[in-house]
Amino acid sequence: MPSAKLTSKGQITIPKEVRKALGVHTGDRLAFRIQDNGAVLVEAEKVSLKSLRGAVQTKVKGVTVEAMKDVIRRAGGRG
Repeated sequence: MPSAKLTSKGQITIPKEVRKALGVHTGDRLAFRIQDNGAVLVEAEKVSLKSLRGAVQTKVKGVTVEAMKDVIRRAGGRG
């Protein structure tokens, strides 16, 4: 059975075979679920796509059709 030693800062190194079984890598998050009987389940935390909404900000908010036509005209195309 794999085991880990708790540091004075409350940290542990998760054994390689446990990381492999959980499918986790550096930077991934783990969820701890405490059961009524005192057992603790450790699971890879799942991230929903909805929770990522707005995580990436773009500088350009959108382009109008007129602005696109203007760029095409200036580039020598038809529009």
